[in-house]
Amino acid sequence: MDNARGRTNNRTELGKAVTMTAGSRPSRVAVIGAGAAGLCAARHLLARGVDVTVLELGSCVGGLWVYENDSGRSPAYRSLHINSEAAVTAFEDFPFPAGTPLFPSHAEVRSYLEDYARAFGITPRIRFRTAVTAVEPLPADRWLLRLGDGSTEDVDAVVVATGHQAEPSHPPFRDDFAGTYLHVHDYRVPEPFAGKRVLVVGTGNSAMDSAADLAGVAATVAVVARSPVLIMPRMLFGVPTARVLARIERPWMPWALRRRLRVLLATIVHGRMERWGLTTPTTRTHPTGHATIMSHAAYGRVVFRPGITAVRGTEVEFADGRREEFDV
Repeated sequence: MDNARGRTNNRTELGKAVTMTAGSRPSRVAVIGAGAAGLCAARHLLARGVDVTVLELGSCVGGLWVYENDSGRSPAYRSLHINSEAAVTAFEDFPFPAGTPLFPSHAEVRSYLEDYARAFGITPRIRFRTAVTAVEPLPADRWLLRLGDGSTEDVDAVVVATGHQAEPSHPPFRDDFAGTYLHVHDYRVPEPFAGKRVLVVGTGNSAMDSAADLAGVAATVAVVARSPVLIMPRMLFGVPTARVLARIERPWMPWALRRRLRVLLATIVHGRMERWGLTTPTTRTHPTGHATIMSHAAYGRVVFRPGITAVRGTEVEFADGRREEFDV
């Protein structure tokens, strides 16, 4: 969703590719998944006169942006908002409604995608509660779909838009930890962790969101930063940070210069990363942005720890030799 503009820019190539697969016959295309990517693909295929059917495992559109999606594949938590502002997240031909916040919630993104599906005639073409268990090649460049109910269908082409966040990746010490283990994919709300000693492993956007959530209720929250990380402010000078970067960064700038500019901005707002127990990146890395995590760190509600070297029961040993006990 954050790269919606980039996807819509490929609509011409998508339409040409699908039309060519069927030769002179009208193309019949199956799109697997009714999230942002699947809806976008369906919209531009329909615009080219392609016969499109969208097969969706759950009962609604929106994919990962649907909180408690009955497809079982969404990692959305209650506090989830988009990381990039609405104006640049929207599809280029379908802006968010007037009055939408700079950083919409999952509910607002879901509503936006529902409106998108209705506006471009996609909704009537979606078959909900339809599981695709296999896609197999057929002669003449066609494809066989095996569905969850045991039936099969053949189509000219398939667009796989099932997302990439439905299968969690677990750390090697998972089975060594004797406390409560929960992957962020399954995290929803902070209340069950009230009074607990919580260790959040990782410094991606979801890790920062969950750590900030938990800081209000947990006894302690520690965040593991195994690698260097630059935590950018979400807002600068009253506008989203991305707007400021767009003004000062230029296409000709080498990445080293861009990194220095970003480090400078982050340092102006947060101070040096080393002040908080983190390491400032010296190579190309993806920065993390968050609105409140550094405020929690300033008030001692969140602390940062280096990489994990060992886990023994509920005790965790870190790369700096420190050992601490955690419940979660």
